[in-house]
Amino acid sequence: MRTTPAVAAVLVLAGALGLVAQDRADWRAADPAYRLAFPRDHAAHPDYRIEWWYYTGNVATASGRRFGYQLTFFRAGIDRRPVNPSRWAVRDLYMAHLAVTDVTAGRHHVAERLNRSGVGWAGASPATLDVWNDGWSVRFDDDGTAHLLDAATDDGAVAIDLRLAPDGPPVLHGADGYSRKGGETGNASHYYSFTRLATSGRIVVDGEAFAVSGLSWMDHEFGTSFLEAGQLGWDWFSLQLDDGSDLMVYEMRRASGDPDPRSSGTFVAPGRTVTRLGAGDYALTPGRRWTSPSSGASYPVTWSVTAPSLGIALEIEAVIDAQELETGESTGVTYWEGAIDVSGTREGAAVRGQGYLEMTGYAGQPLSRVLR
Repeated sequence: MRTTPAVAAVLVLAGALGLVAQDRADWRAADPAYRLAFPRDHAAHPDYRIEWWYYTGNVATASGRRFGYQLTFFRAGIDRRPVNPSRWAVRDLYMAHLAVTDVTAGRHHVAERLNRSGVGWAGASPATLDVWNDGWSVRFDDDGTAHLLDAATDDGAVAIDLRLAPDGPPVLHGADGYSRKGGETGNASHYYSFTRLATSGRIVVDGEAFAVSGLSWMDHEFGTSFLEAGQLGWDWFSLQLDDGSDLMVYEMRRASGDPDPRSSGTFVAPGRTVTRLGAGDYALTPGRRWTSPSSGASYPVTWSVTAPSLGIALEIEAVIDAQELETGESTGVTYWEGAIDVSGTREGAAVRGQGYLEMTGYAGQPLSRVLR
């Protein structure tokens, strides 16, 4: 039988995310000498303890009804070399989150999955982009280029069926795809994105299907240890501007209240030239806050983002405030992830855009205890 939600949360928090004695030395650490290569690295990396494939996007119908969506697949290593040869042995656990923001109706729909790999309920191919969890999936199309997303709630009331076509090669973050998260050895990930994916397909909300098109963003990260003591969480932005440029910036928050100096970002110009940003190259300033009536967490839902060397000055606003995910039946982490609107200037010219904002560590235990 499947793990019950209560036991599942304990397994994920206590085992998959490192709160029991699973020696990190059993798993491969991110290495600055490693060079990402494609299509190889779209696939799973089972030698690393933590991995995720993250898809977010803003889409709309021909008449202008707008939706945001998130589909995320997580893999967390439990035991790299299980002694028990049974297919029921838990080498990895797989979690998945589906969220759809119905901007017109002002509603945010959330669903989640948790399954083990050994019995085929969930998994990820080490040969190609092919990840699945209890009927939810992402895979390449027959040409090996477009990403196909498919997920639905058990009752079919909320679903996505989307085709995502990239406009160029993956963008590497950090130093050639090596993204440092802390001062300790191995507190890093291998990290890349498709920052602009032309998107088309179907979204279902409250049982009603809508043909939609728009833009999506894909992140893929893998490593073994991410954060360290004193780091509470992060604020992460993916922005797609109407002049054809894309911007990813994140700031890790420390218990002292100061941003971590290893925060970083990446700017992609309209011609796809990539500029790496260090923590001192940009500033993220929070504005108006929204307090969750469920978790009690207080999240900034408006922000200012500036990058003087790039001539960027942007204002960010959530399309609706209530875009929090409480994932007690999978990862056990409460976080805010949602669609945003962007306005401002780049190099003196007015720009607008859309994107996604993720805020972690505002509720529950510090993520440095979870992703250590």
